Amino acid sequence: MLDLTKYKQNKKTSYLADSFEDLERREAELVSLSASDPSMKELAESDLADFAVQKKELLAQMDSILKADEEEEEFPNEIVMEIRAGAGGDEAALFARKLADMYQAFAVLQGWGTRILDESKTAIDGYKLVSIEIRGKDVYKKMRYETGVHRIQRVPETEKMGRVHTSTASVAVLPMRKKIKYEINPADIDIEFSRAGGKGGQNVNKVESAVRIVHKPTGLEVRATTERSQGANKEAAMNLLGAKLQALKEEEDAKKYSKERKDQIGTGDRSEKIRTYNILQDRITDHRLKKSWHNISVIFEGQLGDIIDSLASGKPAEGSSDEDVSESEE
Repeated sequence: MLDLTKYKQNKKTSYLADSFEDLERREAELVSLSASDPSMKELAESDLADFAVQKKELLAQMDSILKADEEEEEFPNEIVMEIRAGAGGDEAALFARKLADMYQAFAVLQGWGTRILDESKTAIDGYKLVSIEIRGKDVYKKMRYETGVHRIQRVPETEKMGRVHTSTASVAVLPMRKKIKYEINPADIDIEFSRAGGKGGQNVNKVESAVRIVHKPTGLEVRATTERSQGANKEAAMNLLGAKLQALKEEEDAKKYSKERKDQIGTGDRSEKIRTYNILQDRITDHRLKKSWHNISVIFEGQLGDIIDSLASGKPAEGSSDEDVSESEE
């Protein structure tokens, strides 16, 4: 008898496992019947052959479902992308907003859904911090290499001397797995509730629906403000905290074993400088691939498929060249 435990534990395959068990039961009854009545042997052999075919098909179907689930667990179809302004004051906040708009535009082109979980804006409509949920097929598989420090070089509109300013923003891509391996001890967290603020500081509701959770051992902080109910925001914040803690552990593991993983593009470390956007030279350089792309305005509109595909394959997109990489950007 086949051990069906793993199939019974999965909601998607449990009913198929029941059908498999029913076939095994009928198969056993038929074998017993043919043993006691030799005249039934020929008929039984035909039915037993049919049962064997049906069992094989059910087993293949169940294994296919489990394999797809395993792949989705490794590369989930939901992420939270956190974009935080770095060095550069208002210019950094404007750059963080530019990146957020770029990724959301790319998501639309991919047919993915997006939703802002939390945002903290500046007076000039930049982002100090924004958390964006993105859902869709292969979203983590495609976006996982965006984690790191992004740098922009440009002349701000307010710069009278024409000097080039450098600003940064950090991006963290957090996979939202169904099975978070990191268990959170309730005693390790502080939860605060407040009213969700809208543009200009006004409240978008009159109840304390916004949630802020602090994980005391690590100091990690998460917020969820866009849901209308306190319970929904708390659930979103707890899911995000679990993903952050898991990502922190994976980041530490990646650093630990990075020497053994020479083919890896980056470590997933959000402090690693990965890309420079040079506005004056109309060039984006990815420092891991040492390759460049031009036409920044189009890429900022969401057309960054070539960059994403190059990182996924570990190879440059057609048309990019080592000669495009400036020494100053290394």
